Amino acid sequence: MKKIIAVITLCFLVFTSCSKDDNDVKSNNKKTLGASAHDLLSEDKFDSMVIEVVYVEGFEPSATAINNFVSFLSSRINKSGGISVEKRSIPVPGNTTYTNAQIIAIEDANRIHYNDGSQIAVWAFFADAKSSTDTSTSVVLGTAYRNTSFVIYENTVKKLSGGLYKPSTAVLESTVIEHEFGHILGLTNSGTTMLSAHEDPDHKRHCNVSSCLMYWESESGSNILGGTIPQLDPQCIADLQANGGK
Repeated sequence: MKKIIAVITLCFLVFTSCSKDDNDVKSNNKKTLGASAHDLLSEDKFDSMVIEVVYVEGFEPSATAINNFVSFLSSRINKSGGISVEKRSIPVPGNTTYTNAQIIAIEDANRIHYNDGSQIAVWAFFADAKSSTDTSTSVVLGTAYRNTSFVIYENTVKKLSGGLYKPSTAVLESTVIEHEFGHILGLTNSGTTMLSAHEDPDHKRHCNVSSCLMYWESESGSNILGGTIPQLDPQCIADLQANGGK
């Protein structure tokens, strides 16, 4: 009887130890927005990146938008080991709207990739319903909410694109994805130090240059001119370069 108790106790100790280590690993991807800007931009610690793209069935982002996103990253971050993308769907959660807490819960239940060795991991979720903060006059297209996590409200993006006098879906997707990831990279003044004063005082964490990708209206797609994706302005680029980027 004593032997049985000893074996059970040992297994419990091993299980507890493994669980603690697992939580420690995951905690590195559950920090505040902008906390991993330098790690994402430089290769001081991580020389490769994996992007985990998870979408609700029927709301897969376009291949063009994902390719544009990877090109955007390649032009701004130092990852000589490469950038890889893994896409998969999850069943419809059944929500009519999403709160921030629900988005986080979906990530915690479904995320597979966390920082591992010299590879940094990013989570991108494409939702099938709108944000709970939408109103009759304003909508949220995307939110960067952790150091390596963001959500795109794909259902809303599709409704606001692809029609007459609307931007193409791929262009709007690309704009919102790249804008939200700009926040994860610490722009503007949210983890990456500004070399010059260009934060919009009326829209914190956004650039005050109206043509810049990090201008606040990029989150709504209303500053997309001529059907093209806005680019980072020289001040934002300089900030990224000073923090380890290209």
